[in-house]
Parts: sequence; structure tokens; C-alpha cells
Amino acid sequence: MRTVLFCEHAYAFGILEPIADVLKAKQYDYVWFTTKALAPKFPFKNEPHISSMSELRKFKSDCLFIPGNYSPFYIRGYKAQVFHGLAGEKASHFKVRGYFDVYLTQGPYFTERFNQIKAKHQNFEVIETGWCKLDVYEKNKQSYLAEKAELLQKHNAKKLLVFAPTHNVSMNCAPFLVAEFEQLASNKDYLIVVKFHDLTKPEVMTAYHELAAKHDNIVMSKDPNISKLIYIGDLLISDTSSVVYEFILLDKPVLTFKSKAENILWDDAKEYSGLAEKVEANLTLDAFKDQREKVIAAYHPYHDGKSSLRMIEAVEKMIAEKGVPKYRKMGLDRMIESLKIFNIKNR
Repeated sequence: MRTVLFCEHAYAFGILEPIADVLKAKQYDYVWFTTKALAPKFPFKNEPHISSMSELRKFKSDCLFIPGNYSPFYIRGYKAQVFHGLAGEKASHFKVRGYFDVYLTQGPYFTERFNQIKAKHQNFEVIETGWCKLDVYEKNKQSYLAEKAELLQKHNAKKLLVFAPTHNVSMNCAPFLVAEFEQLASNKDYLIVVKFHDLTKPEVMTAYHELAAKHDNIVMSKDPNISKLIYIGDLLISDTSSVVYEFILLDKPVLTFKSKAENILWDDAKEYSGLAEKVEANLTLDAFKDQREKVIAAYHPYHDGKSSLRMIEAVEKMIAEKGVPKYRKMGLDRMIESLKIFNIKNR
């Protein structure tokens, strides 16, 4: 199976890397595609990668695994949506734009919702596989834990707190918590690692860089892949971000501020205050442990590190049963949109 790992944004690298590992083990031909704007950030320099649509056409792919919202309809092969998060409360997560042949869902909650949409559209498949990004924890858990121990020892801290807010301006708690984090940093038992989305407003980032310059137990993460932080963190502080669900799926406490999630099964503060007290309560009492079990069962009940394999096997079965499509059939408006998004800038 000739496969494309399709990347529009830097977060796609960490999501698709576990799929690349399985493709290598199967000795399949594959290539990473990045947009030309993203190409300088490509982290796997020894991996096969291209950044032009003409080269992508020549590859003659059987499948494209895509964690973004759009796909080039004119490229050969199945367009498989693998998702870039687990934020089921966001309407955009379930917006079907017509670009994908198959949605590879993370768990029962997502599968049910997409099957409801499929009943209306009837032009894509829905297959539950688990989420490929989470496979990395099974693969790297020992090295991650060793790195955590080293970090805590370096900063003479006991607990690692991860602050990872969304970039969405209407949901981002970061602008309102600067003073709260200054107070939290007075507790030297905490190492606070701040991980901002690439699209976060510069003035928000600046405020936290200034905090980090004043407090040696506040660290700004530059790693585009948040997976490691999710695994080694003892507590996540966030708002309305899909990273909340990734953290919960590892059965660890989460504290959010003014989350807009539909069904909040963790500690959510309604005011931008009391950060230090809430951190201590979640680390010591962990009152939401039973609630987390409900989220895990609905969102991602897979713990075997084989979701990437299931994704690949799902597409293999489609190819065996139906062959490989030369392009994705869709409406003229979407075809024009696809051409504008990909072809003009990536010839």
C-alpha cells in the first residue's frame, strides 16, 4: 500500500508518526507531504518527504492519512480523516465538508455521531480504530518517564504541571491567569511547563515568557509535539482544548477555566481565580477520578498502542474490497476550494 502522511500544520507530525512506524514495519512505500510553508519545520530529516503537488501526483498513492480538515481531491487514493484532536464539544469536529472517503474514529462517542451524519450523506465510511497519536505513549513511556525524573531533579521539584490553553481567543484562559501563575510559581514543589499553540497571540506568549524569566520553575516548551508533556505531566491546566481529553485518557487530573465543553467531567473553574488552591486540591484529593473513567470509555477505550495498525488495516480492507479511487468525488464548489487551498501554493 502506497501511503501519504499529509501535513498542513506542525501538530500533524506527532499525530502521524505512529502510522509511519507501522508502515515501516510492514515495508510499505510511504512519503510525508508538507505544504511548502510548513516544510522548514519538518522534523524527520531522514524520512521521505515532499512538498509539491506535482511530486505527490507522481507518487500514485493508495491512501492519504490526513489529520486536517481538507484534502486535495485530485490526488489518487482514499482520503482518510484521522483527526487532530478529541474535542467532541467543538461543532467543527463533526463538520463534514465532503473531502474524506473514510473517518477513522477514536471511540464510541465519535463513531455514533459520525454514523448519524453518514446516514444523511451516504458518501463516506466510518470505522472505529482508536487514535493513532496515542500509540506513542506505549512506544516511548520508559524514555518519557526517565526525562520527567531528570526534569524534576534539575528544578528540585516534586510535581510537573502542564499549562496548555487553546489558541481560540474566545476560549483562551491564558490572558486572565498571568497573576495567578505568578502566585503558583511561589511553590517551588511545582515545575510549571507552558505549552502554547502556534497560533496563540504574540502578546499572550510575551506575558508568559516574562514570567518564565522571573521564575526558574516556569519553563516555556518549544517542542511542537505535546505528546511527551501529556505523558509526563501530573496535572493539566487548560480551558476548552482537545488536549484535555488526551490528558484524561491517561487517567490524570485536569483543571480548566471556563470550559465550553458539553459534558464536563473534571474540575472546571467558573472564575479566573484560585489557581493555587485548585491545583493543590486536584493533586491531593483527585475528586474526579470516577468521572474520568466515563470519558475514557466513551472517547478512547483502546490501551494497546495499536490504533495506527487498525487504521492501516481498515484502509487495506477498503482497497481489497473496492480498489483504489483515482480521485475523491465531490461538488464543484469543494473541488474549486481544494484547488485554491493546495494546488496554487504547492505546485
